[in-house]
Amino acid sequence: MAKVIDGKGFADRLCEQLRDEVSSLKQAHDLTPCIAVVLVGDDPASHVYVSNKVKRCEQLGIESREHRLPATCSADELIGLVAQLNSDPGVHGILVQLPLPEHLDENAVINGISPEKDVDGFTLLNTGALAVGQRGLVPCTPLGSLMLLKDQLGDLSGLNAVVVGRSNIVGKPMASLLLQENCTVTIAHSRTRDLPGVCRQADILVAAVGRPRFIKGDWIKPGATVIDVGINRIEEDGRKRLVGDVDFDAAQPVAGAITPVPGGVGPMTIACLMYNTVTAAKASRGLDH
Repeated sequence: MAKVIDGKGFADRLCEQLRDEVSSLKQAHDLTPCIAVVLVGDDPASHVYVSNKVKRCEQLGIESREHRLPATCSADELIGLVAQLNSDPGVHGILVQLPLPEHLDENAVINGISPEKDVDGFTLLNTGALAVGQRGLVPCTPLGSLMLLKDQLGDLSGLNAVVVGRSNIVGKPMASLLLQENCTVTIAHSRTRDLPGVCRQADILVAAVGRPRFIKGDWIKPGATVIDVGINRIEEDGRKRLVGDVDFDAAQPVAGAITPVPGGVGPMTIACLMYNTVTAAKASRGLDH
């Protein structure tokens, strides 16, 4: 049976280190990392995500500032708020919670964030820096996934990695990170021919398609390390539950190691948001992280 990778435990340990670092920054540099979270509208899932992020900030001693706008707000109002936060030296990270209401252009809003404060790592400058191997703020979910992989496998050089999913948020940045670790990388997607066969070549398989239990057990190379990024809410046997993009029960007897859902990549995403916020705060004073 595959080893179950404890993402929650790793995230807790990372946050303990960050809490110590935040304490040192306050004492040595009078610097308190601060993240501003912008929430537009009343999407219930977004409120839960923001609440979880705020709780983590409190645990680590990071200051969080929440800005709420009605779903009917104009693009000028939202972009104006982002510009105001860009110019505030006390704010080191800006997160605009997605999705936004349909009348707002997500790309325009995201790219209005200063790259130095883009703790989601979504701006064109940060995604471009990642693509060409330069330093920048990295999207949180791929960053957390890479941390789990390196903790599990150590040196990733020469391994065959398959990323199933080509989104700008997970799939493409995940592939860039794996390339930087000297993996041989394939990005697979809905148009890929013989997707099961492609997956069976992977020493590292990252599933990020947003379809419950899409990756079957017989798609996995024996001994492969499987990172399941999916978080799908389904109803089964009369109750609601979270499942990943991988059929966990079928995959566990085949894989060498696998992340569960929940408790795998999810906690790492928030931990890496905290990591990016501390990184941005230190960079604002010219301090290395």
